[in-house]
Amino acid sequence: MRFRYLRDPLFVACVAVYLVNRFVLKPAWEVEFVHAHLNDLICVPFWVPVMLWGERRLGLRSHDGPPEPVEIIIPLVLWAWVFEVILPRTAAFGRYCVADHRDVLYYAAGALGGAVFWRWWYGAAETGTAAPETAGP
Repeated sequence: MRFRYLRDPLFVACVAVYLVNRFVLKPAWEVEFVHAHLNDLICVPFWVPVMLWGERRLGLRSHDGPPEPVEIIIPLVLWAWVFEVILPRTAAFGRYCVADHRDVLYYAAGALGGAVFWRWWYGAAETGTAAPETAGP
């Protein structure tokens, strides 16, 4: 089954979670997870489809399959390094970015969750089992 990029159900769910978090949860709750970690959890499943869509449009990605492990791991490592190591140490962004090892754990949990979901969702069609989007009565 072709990867749906910006119509991928996990991507769409992450957009919805971001909007609910931004406009409903953050104003209503003072819970640390909501303010400091929920966006980190959805970061990789949100940005990988956008990144792969851009790569495909530029001809840098040769197929429309679901994300491969390297297409998830490389952004995870790069984004963790940039946002938790490099930017907090710069003069321009240091006052806006705070290095927090827990953010890296949430990036990794989101990446793992995304990888498992994409393997399950798109793998069901390849194995001949009922695909989640076509399963029904």
